[in-house]
Amino acid sequence: MFTIIATAKNYRAILFIAFLCISISMLAQTSADWQLEKWPVDLETDFALAALPPHLRSEATVYLLDPQKGYYIARQGTNGFVCFVSRTEWEWAEFRKDLATPISYDAEGARAIVPVYLDVAVMRASGKFTPSQIKDSIIERIQKGSYKAPARTGLSYMLAPLMRVYPTTPDNKVAVTMSMPHYMFYAPYVTFSDVGIKPDAKEGPMMVNPGEWVLGERKGPYGYIIVPANEAEKTKIVNDNKELLKRLLEYKPYFKTTPGNGHHEM
Repeated sequence: MFTIIATAKNYRAILFIAFLCISISMLAQTSADWQLEKWPVDLETDFALAALPPHLRSEATVYLLDPQKGYYIARQGTNGFVCFVSRTEWEWAEFRKDLATPISYDAEGARAIVPVYLDVAVMRASGKFTPSQIKDSIIERIQKGSYKAPARTGLSYMLAPLMRVYPTTPDNKVAVTMSMPHYMFYAPYVTFSDVGIKPDAKEGPMMVNPGEWVLGERKGPYGYIIVPANEAEKTKIVNDNKELLKRLLEYKPYFKTTPGNGHHEM
């Protein structure tokens, strides 16, 4: 049997080892927070395509998420439109597993905006970055010009029957499930006062630019003017997607809609 002599030097070493063990234990408890679940391919594909109007779906590119690698092209399209289910919002600097927002972009959005989503997904999938590190990395790339604003007016369709989103600015980290099909027109660097839209507007045109909230006024390249689908169109979208809604709710209980919430309330 050996006796350990408690000198000041080995006492510090013992404390360091104890601290290291505690740190590793804490890391083990939280290290899986970044890892998302792989969805059934058919469900994720149908949910992603639901963002687009029907006449654009058959020729659109579909991205699906591999939680261990990031997004990949599951189907190459020919009409310039892309769609996918967004599951990480970098501006909020938080890893959640219950975000799911079907979104699509035209060719210009696919060129200028989609790369941000792809890079965020790769960083999260690697398990090497905290949410804050991802946020800081995206901010740095925007400031250095690696990511640029759309060069022309364009359109992001968000016509799915529901979405699981953050409904407000990045200081509010409460996610809700809501039904609000809408159209988003690119409005980089535009402020509410530029277009006369109230920050708390819940009807008619709205505006959203969470990047501006973290980058500063007129510094967010990914702003949008939002036009909700009218009631008749929304009713048709919901009715046409009853089977998809059923499948989503059977898959995850958080897809039950939250009454009284509007998308992108600012």
